[in-house]
Amino acid sequence: MAVSRPAARRRRSSLPRLAVLVALGGTAGTAARAHLEAALPAQAGAWPWTTFLINVAGSFLLGVLLESLLRGGEDTSWRRAVRVGCGTGLVGGFTTYSTFILEVERLLQGGHATVGVLYALVSVVAGLAAAGIGVAIAEARSRSHEPRRAGA
Repeated sequence: MAVSRPAARRRRSSLPRLAVLVALGGTAGTAARAHLEAALPAQAGAWPWTTFLINVAGSFLLGVLLESLLRGGEDTSWRRAVRVGCGTGLVGGFTTYSTFILEVERLLQGGHATVGVLYALVSVVAGLAAAGIGVAIAEARSRSHEPRRAGA
């Protein structure tokens, strides 16, 4: 299906604005994560609780956000701006799977293979579960706000 020229121009003209939203959201998310990790650093050989909780919370928030936006309408206008600024930027900057991988590697290389393997497995499963729970909550919330039909 061909995209009309005006639609293509609108999409190109909105890219700089969306990039700014990603940058602003990413800056805020990264700053929040950095403050948390500085205040609660991982201990050598121990479960990296701060990163674990950041990633699980971020997965949950992304599930709620994306499902709520999806149920609210098309991915245009303010919905796209919220998805990109908050989802990609804020939550993307807040979560840190690069630190997660680094922590797994440090645990494995530091002789804490059991903790490293468990941390890797539990982090992925918990992140997926948290995202699923977020989606389910947004879905239930959306249904509870639907108008009731007569006779239902």
